[in-house]
Amino acid sequence: MLEIKPLQQIPETTDPKIFLAGSIEMDTAEHWQAMVVQKLTDEMVVLLNPRRDGWDATWEQRKDNPAFRAQVEWELDALAKSDHIVMYFDPNTKSPISLLEMGLYAQSGKLMVVCPDGFWRKGNVDIVCERYGIPQYSDLATAIDHIVSLVRA
Repeated sequence: MLEIKPLQQIPETTDPKIFLAGSIEMDTAEHWQAMVVQKLTDEMVVLLNPRRDGWDATWEQRKDNPAFRAQVEWELDALAKSDHIVMYFDPNTKSPISLLEMGLYAQSGKLMVVCPDGFWRKGNVDIVCERYGIPQYSDLATAIDHIVSLVRA
């Protein structure tokens, strides 16, 4: 397993690339990405993890802020280069960017969605998943089991 974080270069490889999309909201969302990394440690996979170690919450979220722009562009590139996108909606968050990314990739065939009860827009997420045939899981552990089976296939 290889974990790539912003702003590391995304490698060209035949190993499956999985983007870990979903709730990050600092000090609100659980660190679910770490659980995925730990569970997939022994697999031949590249995990594209947007949770940036050196994130600075004081950065203005404006397109002319070079640090912010680099983060967003890395995420967009990683989403495009990924083979699969695991999207987790933490019920303690609003996750507007995750909802945006879900809309961008709803018809891509790449998405796997984890949306537990309690997420404020679960109904919307459920309907989009149903309409576009997006595999949906009620918990992260079940989604990880599915990822492992995909990677080993």
